[in-house]
Amino acid sequence: MPEVPDVSLLEGLATTRAIRRFHPDPIPDDDLSSIMWHATRAPSGSNRQPTRFIVLRDGERAVRAKALLGHAFREAWGEKRAQEKYDEGSGSDPTSPKARMASAMQQFVDQFEEIPVVVLVCVHYFPYRADTISAGAGVYPACQNLLLAARAHGYGGVLTMWHYLVENELRELLEIPASIPIAATIALGRPQGRHGPVRRRPLAQVVYDDQWGTSATWAVDPPGTRFAGGPRPGPRPGSRQGDS
Repeated sequence: MPEVPDVSLLEGLATTRAIRRFHPDPIPDDDLSSIMWHATRAPSGSNRQPTRFIVLRDGERAVRAKALLGHAFREAWGEKRAQEKYDEGSGSDPTSPKARMASAMQQFVDQFEEIPVVVLVCVHYFPYRADTISAGAGVYPACQNLLLAARAHGYGGVLTMWHYLVENELRELLEIPASIPIAATIALGRPQGRHGPVRRRPLAQVVYDDQWGTSATWAVDPPGTRFAGGPRPGPRPGSRQGDS
């Protein structure tokens, strides 16, 4: 594996993108152990540490589980690709961001069974009123820790939810109790591409000051920031502006 440069915490936060194209090389045990250890350092409510990880590599059940997931992911992506018209408009230009996204997703689902590591993230402690969005709040910080730790070791990953299409089959195969929700599926491996600065919406569009819709004049993007959808747009129509 190529030498991995040191990445500062803030650089990692700013450059860890979703990786969907992987080399088939296995992740060495030492690296995988470190990734999982750092994932468990994440905070959780009342320090209950509810996250449990089922790591699927090349064992007999893991191979069968990856096959189930691969089938589900191809089905889900096929529907999404058609419904959201990824092959129309700018998607007809293979160099466009839309087409590149579709290409990466297609490779991801077509080669899912070859992904070196797939992690099912489960919730061991399912709190009262678990039907609310708070049910997953105790485990998603661990998911982000996992992805950042993978980045630090030179790997990449992506979090998905398409396991829900075969959740019952996974439960039976992997002997997951009915009381334990599966909160996420994370694919991990050495990227075929690379990490780098990600494009997101400007702070002016997503940060409000004091109340909904009031722009935060202090929330300024760093120089050189690149934004999703091209140049930095202005505030959304109808938003209230703070004093300038």
